[in-house]
Amino acid sequence: MPANLPIPSQPALEHSARLTQLIQDEIAASGGWISFARYMELALYAPGLGYYTAGSHKFGEAGDFITAPELSSLFGRTLATQVQQIMAQSTPHILELGAGSGKLAVDMLGELERLGCLPDSYSILEVSADLRERQQALVRQRLPHLADKVHWLNALPENFSGAMVANEVLDALPVHLVHWHDSAVRERGVVVADSRFAWQERDISDAALRETAQNLVVPDDYISEICMAERGLIQSLASRLQQGALLFIDYGFGAREFYHPQRNKGTLMCHYRHHAHDDPFYLPGLQDITAHVNFTSIAECGIDAGLQLIGYTNQAFFLINGGITELLAQHEPQNLREYLPLSGQLQKLTSPAEMGDLFKVIAMGKGVTNPPTGFARGELSRAL
Repeated sequence: MPANLPIPSQPALEHSARLTQLIQDEIAASGGWISFARYMELALYAPGLGYYTAGSHKFGEAGDFITAPELSSLFGRTLATQVQQIMAQSTPHILELGAGSGKLAVDMLGELERLGCLPDSYSILEVSADLRERQQALVRQRLPHLADKVHWLNALPENFSGAMVANEVLDALPVHLVHWHDSAVRERGVVVADSRFAWQERDISDAALRETAQNLVVPDDYISEICMAERGLIQSLASRLQQGALLFIDYGFGAREFYHPQRNKGTLMCHYRHHAHDDPFYLPGLQDITAHVNFTSIAECGIDAGLQLIGYTNQAFFLINGGITELLAQHEPQNLREYLPLSGQLQKLTSPAEMGDLFKVIAMGKGVTNPPTGFARGELSRAL
């Protein structure tokens, strides 16, 4: 058990125990072993029990972590101008994947209304019924006059033109864990030992995963993640996009940095009540499990699916190029109660020591000839 973590309530422990039993039953039914990707999928998305499908608070001070939209309205307002530039080159529609608390949607719509360029529709694809209810409540509370523009989807539309937005979605996709050792490549999976989850390695049975792992050049005794789910997601999005662009914002690196020799234990991380640790077996269903994003792989998946790479940069360049400092300047510095919190939020969003460098923004699309201004300076495609 990770040290110094808050003690969960008895109902929370009982919830985790039910999910633990479900996962253990699947392991038994699968011959005693499942891939870590399957474990992660169940821990996060098992219907009614997974971290993202159950009812616990995940975002903000009362949850397990704070995302950029939760941190500051400046983030969503800046992103709105970039989305507007994509819509101007396609059609006035927005599709957000995994909208969290709904804060990003509310901030973007509010800014687009202020700019006089509201979309015809704002669609949200959300797998969590609980989060969908919270998003709907926030929209009704904050933007009741725009509620008829916001729609929730159970599946991707067959065709879409406009801007697709996904903030911190890729990091929550299930990943396979691979161990390169003694000229062999094996997959690290999950078994049950003494009624607890434990690691066990096996030869890689999936041909696509094996080929991907064998093509990577890493030092001996190296453990890292490979996300196969991102390929299906991007192919699905690309096949439906007629004209417009996808904007992914997440933490991660290009492949050379992702598989750096010193990153020999991978990037897997768990978040519970604002504590970060590396034990994915701790209280399944009560904690988030994430991995950093390999943006080289994301770009390659997009290009293979017929998308054009429009831009890639870090969050600091994207937000500053996109006008976040101008938004702050709209507030009077003399009004310390209002100005100082916003200034501190901007610092966290853009500082290299905070979110500014670790978080990246990648845009891929069809029929978009002018990249959004967020990519005007600091373009980092050479790092992919």
